[in-house]
Amino acid sequence: MSGPNSEQNLGPTLRDLFAPLFRRKRPLALTLLGCIVGTAVAAYVFSNMHKASMEILVNAERTEPMVTSESTQGQASSPSLSDTYVGSEVELLKSPELLEQVVIANKLQDKEHFLHSGQTEDWYIARATQHLGSKLKIEPVVRTHCIEVDYTSGDPKLAYNVLKSLAESYLKQHVAAHRPQGSFAFFASETEKYQQALADSERRLADFTKASGVAAPDVQRTEMAQQVVNSVAALQSVQQAIAADERRITDEKERMKLVPDRSLSVEATDSAQGLVQQLEVELLAGEIKKNQLTMKYDPSYPLVQEADQEIAQTEAAITSASKQQYVNQTIDRDPTFQLMKQDVAKTEADLASHRAMAKALEKSVHTLQTQILDLDQKALKQADLNRDVKANEANYLLYLSKREQERTSDALDEERIANVSIAVPPVLPILPVVGPVLIAVVGMVLAIFVSTGTVFVAEYLDPSLRTPSEVTEVLRIPVLASVPKQSA
Repeated sequence: MSGPNSEQNLGPTLRDLFAPLFRRKRPLALTLLGCIVGTAVAAYVFSNMHKASMEILVNAERTEPMVTSESTQGQASSPSLSDTYVGSEVELLKSPELLEQVVIANKLQDKEHFLHSGQTEDWYIARATQHLGSKLKIEPVVRTHCIEVDYTSGDPKLAYNVLKSLAESYLKQHVAAHRPQGSFAFFASETEKYQQALADSERRLADFTKASGVAAPDVQRTEMAQQVVNSVAALQSVQQAIAADERRITDEKERMKLVPDRSLSVEATDSAQGLVQQLEVELLAGEIKKNQLTMKYDPSYPLVQEADQEIAQTEAAITSASKQQYVNQTIDRDPTFQLMKQDVAKTEADLASHRAMAKALEKSVHTLQTQILDLDQKALKQADLNRDVKANEANYLLYLSKREQERTSDALDEERIANVSIAVPPVLPILPVVGPVLIAVVGMVLAIFVSTGTVFVAEYLDPSLRTPSEVTEVLRIPVLASVPKQSA
């Protein structure tokens, strides 16, 4: 038999620990039942929830290929990727415009018609976009360049389609955000414009060359300039020759005044023997004539008398000539004078030739200078046309290369060769997010802990005394006797 003090010395027994459970069977049963029902409801709800996931790999900006005739091997370098860039892609995934495209593609606004009525279609789309943004889980994966996107829905096909639409719209939105729209069309139009401008400038240059008849005015101008230099030098030489000829003619004429034009060339002294012989011949002829006349006429006939007179005169002349001496002198042109005269004539002829040549050279120089001025104008016009051709050609080649770069970029974008890619594409979720067995186990454990906790909390909040030890501990008075509660 134990006394009151011996019970106070003993600690709480296993019966004391489980005693509240037996004392509060009803709260325990109700709590346990509620937890079981909640677990069943959660198992039903979560067994129909399917989560689709995908991961987006973010790389550095794509380096556009360079359009050049040189080798591009080793030219491209990948810039470093910062967390800010990944964060900007996360915000792009959360953009309302992108989510609105996903809502419209999957008709998520139809669910809002059942919950709300009397609103416009735009209101339903905005409401569905807001709900989609709250249900999507978009977070960057730690220490990677990946972005994880999760979406949970009761319909597995809807979850898969939402992420699929989100991926497609995101890639398009990413390309549109990082590359200007219409760049290829712009460069294509500019290429056509400068191609037409190049053709027009080449046509104007060809028409100008055909109309002017000069293919290379710069070359011809250089050649004509050299001809002008040579002609001016020749003109100066001719002018010097003209001055020399004029001076020479003047000097020759002054000297010709001092030199006679004729001079004695031969002087010979001779007797009149020749004259005497001639006179004797004439005398003989006169006597023969007289003899012939006397044979026909009388001596008194006038012709006979005239013949006698001629004979007498001839005899007198012979006598006179026999007594005289003759000096024969020959006067001819002076050779010095003749040489000077010939030299003057030759110099005058050269002077006339030089003067004609000088006039021809002056006319040629004037003509060449006029042609050079005309070629200058044509050269300036041709240079201006050549500049237009070169400028239009440079612009055409520039925009042609830009157009090809944009064509290449568009082709790469169409093939999804961008700086982002779907590393893990979404798949159709077959299994639910949480299995029903796991939910049941977790629910049972949770029900036990919740119900047990509820009982102990209620026991702790109950101020009544249930055991002698509680009486002794609380009231600090000895317990003389205790009567256990008997069930009826």
